[in-house]
Amino acid sequence: MTVQQKLQERNMSIYRLAKESHVPYATVNDICNNKAQLEKCTAETIYRIAQVLKVSMEELLAPCFEVRSSFENFKSAICHRLKEQGDIAFLIDTLESNEIRTYYERKWFPECLYLLAMVDYISRENDVPLDFEYDDLRHLRLEAPLYPASVRAMAAASNSDMPLRSAEEASIPEFRRFNIIENEVRNVI
Repeated sequence: MTVQQKLQERNMSIYRLAKESHVPYATVNDICNNKAQLEKCTAETIYRIAQVLKVSMEELLAPCFEVRSSFENFKSAICHRLKEQGDIAFLIDTLESNEIRTYYERKWFPECLYLLAMVDYISRENDVPLDFEYDDLRHLRLEAPLYPASVRAMAAASNSDMPLRSAEEASIPEFRRFNIIENEVRNVI
């Protein structure tokens, strides 16, 4: 969670954070407006801000070190995890980990919606009722269709949108609902 998000959560202004932490207003303002990198600040500055926000220094710094892999790598990792764990264990692990909500809070919407689509698809395949915890996210949709890299490559190589249309028609409904074009999640090597 970023400093700005924590301020909103605590209904606190930048000015109040600066005053209570004894960190110069300009520094806090720059951190909150992405003009200064929190991870480049002194330990004392991070400590003072963390104390006022009532979080650990590690929690405050965690977003600075998150590494977002390519979406293709993400999809591959999820499909491999499904294959390794099996359907039910995958569902339980994913729902208990709260990954879907974490991706949403990071604003990593393709990852959030892909994982939610996977949960919904695996639930349907196994006659497991949907978890209502994510109903607020089920109405979301990516602005533009997100095609697999292989389909985009075929469309570019053939100079035709036919591979894109074919992929959309074959797409799994739970994924297509979010504007994610996916037709194979189990055949991974």
